Amino acid sequence: MFQTRMDAFRDRLKAAGIDVALITDDDNVYYLTGYYDYLHMEFGRPTILVVPRDGDTLLITPTIDLVAARSSARVDRIADWNDGAGEEWRAELPAAIGTARKVALEPDHMPPVVRAYVDSLVDKETLTSVTPILSDMRMIKSAEELQLARHAGQVANAMMQAGRDAISDGTPEYEVALAISQAGTRTAAGLLAAHYDDRDMSPTTHFLQIMASGDTITKTHHRASTRVMRRTEPVFLCFCGMTNFHRFKLGFDRTFWIESADPAQVALYETAVKSQQAALAALRPGVTAESVHAAYAEVIQEAGFDYPFRCGRATGFSFLEHPQLVTGDTTILQPGMVLAVDGSVATSDFRAQVGDSFIITQDGYEPLTNHPKTLEDVILPA
Repeated sequence: MFQTRMDAFRDRLKAAGIDVALITDDDNVYYLTGYYDYLHMEFGRPTILVVPRDGDTLLITPTIDLVAARSSARVDRIADWNDGAGEEWRAELPAAIGTARKVALEPDHMPPVVRAYVDSLVDKETLTSVTPILSDMRMIKSAEELQLARHAGQVANAMMQAGRDAISDGTPEYEVALAISQAGTRTAAGLLAAHYDDRDMSPTTHFLQIMASGDTITKTHHRASTRVMRRTEPVFLCFCGMTNFHRFKLGFDRTFWIESADPAQVALYETAVKSQQAALAALRPGVTAESVHAAYAEVIQEAGFDYPFRCGRATGFSFLEHPQLVTGDTTILQPGMVLAVDGSVATSDFRAQVGDSFIITQDGYEPLTNHPKTLEDVILPA
């Protein structure tokens, strides 16, 4: 799988007249080589994947991560470097770039210290962006990636059900987050054991749980806190960070109430559901990404609410991929894309959101996440 991707990537470099590409985004390094770690932060230790149009691929990585790199990276050569020793990560780059007439990099994902050094090696006119090539490659998922997406959906569904079951009067938000994490981890562990042979891939769910309840409901990305939930209150659960199975990400959201609901809030919720339904009625291959957003936005604005945020986005090995379901994105949807599609309404004192992920198929879409949205299912019994 990784070799096939690398070969396709190098073909695209040749077609674009690019002599060498420098990849520094964690997700793209994994996409091309299978190498990953769990640091997920800029820690002053750059990892750089060097891909020439011809010749050996090279992974430059800290010595502290060398054992992991040797076990997972599908590259021709690994060069490790240590803090304070010689030229560190810089040592390999002059020869790797050599006399290249066109060098591609990721402008938005290259650590500033690496970018400054690359700028000192080559003329500005030599540099170009490799991001469009990788974004285009990653839009259409392979059969293996679609299996990951379906399994990620199973993990997401287990988490949503566990969260729903844990919501009750007198329960603090963090208890819901704990129940969600346990359900997701156990489901992921079962899938990894049954279908995958990467013993280093962790099933443990991570990312702070996005949820809000009561008077915090309008805080879109509020994290689970010590707040105690009470009857009649709305509760929002979002898994756009938690759904991360075998590095494949999905979007998934629901709004609930405890025991009963304010009729005015219910009316807003029903509009949110209708806006997602309108988007799904438009969702199919051959249409533009922005047309899906337009169908969703029309329902919301006709109900008297402000123009909404984007309807959704592509996902995969990154939380945000191309295309986005938003005004201005004229990408034609194609089979094999994976998209998160939302419905939402927001006012000054309440917001409702429902969201699911889908695979675009030859004649429509395949749901990856599913949890009921009827009032009978989202107003939770005592």
